[in-house]
Amino acid sequence: MAPVSNWVFLILIFPLLLNLGFSKTLKRDVKALNEIKASLGWRVVYAWVGDDPCGDGDLPPWSGVTCSTQGDYRVVTELEVYAVSIVGPFPTAVTNLLDLTRLDLHNNKLTGPIPSQIGRLKRLKILNLRWNKLQDVIPPEIGELKSLTHLYLSFNNFKGEIPKELANLPELRYLYLHENRFSGRIPAELGTLQHLRHLDVGNNHLVGTIRELIRFEGCFPALRNLYLNNNYLTGGVPAQLANLSNIEILHLSYNKMSGIIPAGLAHIPRLTHLYLDHNQFSGRIADAFYKHPYLKEMYIEGNAFRPGVNPLGVHKVLEVSDADFLV
Repeated sequence: MAPVSNWVFLILIFPLLLNLGFSKTLKRDVKALNEIKASLGWRVVYAWVGDDPCGDGDLPPWSGVTCSTQGDYRVVTELEVYAVSIVGPFPTAVTNLLDLTRLDLHNNKLTGPIPSQIGRLKRLKILNLRWNKLQDVIPPEIGELKSLTHLYLSFNNFKGEIPKELANLPELRYLYLHENRFSGRIPAELGTLQHLRHLDVGNNHLVGTIRELIRFEGCFPALRNLYLNNNYLTGGVPAQLANLSNIEILHLSYNKMSGIIPAGLAHIPRLTHLYLDHNQFSGRIADAFYKHPYLKEMYIEGNAFRPGVNPLGVHKVLEVSDADFLV
């Protein structure tokens, strides 16, 4: 009879073992996601079935929600709800998801400001809000996201100055701020970011000079792509710009810059694209640019260069996909 008793015991205890192995979702995250669910449009809500965003055993996790187990609970670590025509203000309840590492709400119709509570997301690595209708200034609290590596705020209606608090993000690698209404000067403090590879502030209303931007010694040590195009920058191209030895793409088109182009830029070893067009540059362009082993394109039209100065490459719009930099 002993074997039968053992089987009965296992049958009775098995459901309990299953429950013990099935972690509950942290109430904080359940509440936050249900608040977000209540504020979103039908395109998201119809796919978010049940009360538990991480799934409850019978139902799968909500679309775009990624969870992981921490101790006795499951927490939401990624929220990706993009290109679903979400309308309305930034859902502040998102800032209660304290374990988020990725927040992607791009290509929606979000309006209003980024809430100051965004600074609560200390574990966030990727913040993608591009292609919305967000506005107002970027809150300085964004500088509290110490784990952030990728920041995409392009194609919105942000205004005011680019906050110098962005220089407080020690892990930042990719910074996309183009196609907004930023004004004032680009903070030179961004040059202290040791890992920054891509900086795009094109198509804004920025003023100032490159000399001001690179005034700190040893600045931008890892920078590969620098987009300053379509602003109101003045002054010349300083010879010190050649100290940014990792630059591959330098985009200065459509500003109000003047003076000659320093020959030293031709010695940046991996320079592949140089856009100087539609400024007020003058003089000659050194032969070294035309002999550079990697320089594929150099646009020069719309300036006052001496006759005989020729471009390199076929003039086309350079587009670098954001997806190339997502991890």
